[in-house]
Amino acid sequence: MTLTLHVDGERWSAHLHAVAGAMPGIVPVIKGNGYGFGNRALARRAGELGAGTVAVGTYTELVDVLPLFGGDVVVMTPWRPFAAASVRPERMYDPRVVHTVSRVEDVAALREVAPPGTRVLIEGETSMARHGVDRHALAAVAEDLGDLRLEGFSLHLPMTGDNLAEADRWAGVFETSRLRGLATGAPVLSVSHLRTAELAALAERRPQLSVRPRVGTALWLGDRGAFRVTGQVLDSHQVERGERVGYRQRPVPAHGTLLVVSGGTAHGIGLEAPTSASTLRQRATSVAKGGLGAAGFALSPFTVGDKQRWFVEPPHMQASMILVPSGVPVPAVGDEVEVDVRMTTTQFDAVDVR
Repeated sequence: MTLTLHVDGERWSAHLHAVAGAMPGIVPVIKGNGYGFGNRALARRAGELGAGTVAVGTYTELVDVLPLFGGDVVVMTPWRPFAAASVRPERMYDPRVVHTVSRVEDVAALREVAPPGTRVLIEGETSMARHGVDRHALAAVAEDLGDLRLEGFSLHLPMTGDNLAEADRWAGVFETSRLRGLATGAPVLSVSHLRTAELAALAERRPQLSVRPRVGTALWLGDRGAFRVTGQVLDSHQVERGERVGYRQRPVPAHGTLLVVSGGTAHGIGLEAPTSASTLRQRATSVAKGGLGAAGFALSPFTVGDKQRWFVEPPHMQASMILVPSGVPVPAVGDEVEVDVRMTTTQFDAVDVR
């Protein structure tokens, strides 16, 4: 009764090592649901790859990652005065933890509660406009660091646009800022969303900075062919058109077989992020799907007979009801069916690496 992620272990491992080898100084990102694998599993994998530093999304993720990864751990969400409530001080201020600072007003508050030598990166405000210090405020942040240890800088870039140009502009700002308290050696420039060639170009242009690429999706999920997701058939019923079924007693639109399949809202089935459609065709598809949803029809991620099948009603917490039309071979109870899911929003019952 499981929703299972099946992994071709040899193929996945080859991909991980290829990406790590092409990106010197790679900082694997470990956050959220661990890209479907779980954060603890990815912490172990990062160590096997030889990474010296990983990045987590939030302070609460330190609990899983710190004990299983022996190197440094960067927290990408900037430190805030209320962050202390999320994790015990011995975790938060572990000597291996590197904090991100993105506001001038947070520096003094961090200095008051953190042990001397606590390590920080200053994040610059990029065109993402999410977190970051304006370039004119860099000096003010550095002046207030006191006995905090400034390791370098951080940039979170968008997924589109001329990211190399923006990263290079910020690198120039960092190089010329001559901030006090900067750690000896080449300051770190931790950066996201640059391709391999762009990283090489940036490192060549800015040899005084140690460019460290943060990589999540492209590392862990870059070879989607290494993964397969299945749900198990839990029950099967013959249904007639117009017959009312399910919690909401909706009429079945056609003769066929109602399958109850493992995988529901607790796993992330039937849940999706807002669309990022940008072309006219993508928007038209979204409108069409929205219209079907409003009419009570929604395409499920479960495949039977080489086609995705319709939900009979919205997914339940741990199972879904789908309709297989008459004439299509029906899998038996206990059989597995393929499921097309978004890895970053799905919680699997089991991860089978072979």
